[in-house]
Amino acid sequence: MDLANLTAFIRVAETGSFSNAGEQLHLTQPAISKRIAGLESQLNTRLFDRLGREVSLTEAGRALLPRAYQILNVLEDTRRALSNLDKEVTGRLTLATSHHIGLHRLPPVLRTFTRRYPNVALDIQFLDSEVAYEEILHGRAELAVITLAPEPHGLVKAVHIWDDPLDLVAAPEHALARQQNVSLQDIARHPAVFPGGNTFTHHIVHHLFQAQGLTPNIAMSTNYLETIKMMVSIGLAWSVLPRTMLDNQVTTLSLPGVQLSRQLGYIVHTERTLSNAARAFMALLEAQATFDEGA
Repeated sequence: MDLANLTAFIRVAETGSFSNAGEQLHLTQPAISKRIAGLESQLNTRLFDRLGREVSLTEAGRALLPRAYQILNVLEDTRRALSNLDKEVTGRLTLATSHHIGLHRLPPVLRTFTRRYPNVALDIQFLDSEVAYEEILHGRAELAVITLAPEPHGLVKAVHIWDDPLDLVAAPEHALARQQNVSLQDIARHPAVFPGGNTFTHHIVHHLFQAQGLTPNIAMSTNYLETIKMMVSIGLAWSVLPRTMLDNQVTTLSLPGVQLSRQLGYIVHTERTLSNAARAFMALLEAQATFDEGA
């Protein structure tokens, strides 16, 4: 089975488009079509239904997709295992991370890594933590630095690097900020802007209210913390933000006995052979954690 054809098949399945797959692989649309036709000829079955501009997997295509991932992952795993024998830190490292961690936590680690290992080509993908998690599970990223899931998947190794305290916040002129004694019941009555319902951070905050039988009044949601901060700062709603983002644009709502925090760290697939580059990056992350603890 031709690997180039399999790669084209995966890209078309992921993007739902022959032209988009071509852009990702730096090929023309006719070249992608030729590769798919070759694979369909090899397997003697149609893999995609083409209805106008819409492209969807057939039953055979849906059956092939997880196996195609598995074939390419095994070959990539073999390549890494062999290249690791020379102990050199070279090659390509596909790293997934969230925008927040990329802005507020990773710069010193990235600076040290790129200076120490100039022969590594870093492919950094900025994704929501939940999406990055899926990239690791499906083998599309080797290492992810994200908000850790409360209950990690059985095939994922998660290593805690940083504690990330979270604070309930509002604009200085917001009614909640002017109250001397604020309770969760008071906060729940006011409109909130939350991270999306599928995010780990959303679940942490929602659990806080749920434990007291409360339901927050979520008026808006977005996964971009900078956008949340902007909407809070102009008085549209209250929210929860990492303490590293706080400044005079927002006011912390102090609730006695309430402490929120999330764990940040890295994840890898337990069944994947890690490259020397990934191992070197992980070592720098763990060294950074030790440094932060001693600071």
